[in-house]
Amino acid sequence: MAKIFCVANQKGGVGKTTTTVNLAAGLAQAGQRVLMIDLDPQGNATMGSGVDKRQLELTVYDVLLESATIEEARVTSQKLVDAGCSYDVLGANRELAGAEVELVDVERREKRLRQAIQEVASQYDFVLIDCPPSLSMLTLNGLCCAHGVIVPMQCEYFALEGLTDLVNTIKQVHANLNKELAIIGLLRVMFDPRITLQLQVSEQLKQHFGDKVFNTVIPRNVRLAEAPSYGVPGVVFDPASKGAQAFVTFAAEMVERIKVM
Repeated sequence: MAKIFCVANQKGGVGKTTTTVNLAAGLAQAGQRVLMIDLDPQGNATMGSGVDKRQLELTVYDVLLESATIEEARVTSQKLVDAGCSYDVLGANRELAGAEVELVDVERREKRLRQAIQEVASQYDFVLIDCPPSLSMLTLNGLCCAHGVIVPMQCEYFALEGLTDLVNTIKQVHANLNKELAIIGLLRVMFDPRITLQLQVSEQLKQHFGDKVFNTVIPRNVRLAEAPSYGVPGVVFDPASKGAQAFVTFAAEMVERIKVM
């Protein structure tokens, strides 16, 4: 049965989408069966997985409104198949922004995604959900179906403030909507060891959260930033780059971590 993880942080620009698509590619490369769900109306994770969001006939929007199943809406990018690390994509586009309004009055609105995933959970080892940078009905749908949250964060002062808000949100969802939800780990991203502040914040994280901080650190890397413009994860775009190698290591760490969950 699939392990379901949200990649979430209420702060924008912290590398959630980069983390989601590269972890998905890294896991697929390691032989895991992966479904990547894009819950952000910007559709960046969809495009970054080699899928053109403008060409999609069915998206996560249709799944949330129960007019399509995940089996009907999922796609696989030929670019990923050619690279030998293919994973399924439940894509998103601007239509998804309308789901917020349309879900307001419907029953079980925060559990729609959970029910849809249950139908295909046996087909995957991992389901990764890229959440938007806000606590919206979309993010809530992701948190309600997840076993855990992966929190990518930069080692900067303001990131610590945002982390406090996210931890409180996760506690509330755990108490009221999803008893399985927990923080799986904090992933330090865009890390530059030459900056003293980042080293200090990194140490604070390890002191406060202990083994909740992943051992893998994702360095600041130009090749990871360039990859989306080519419509592939960095792991595929330049496998030899430090960023790509870090995500392959992170994927291996994730596989080991779920063995003890």
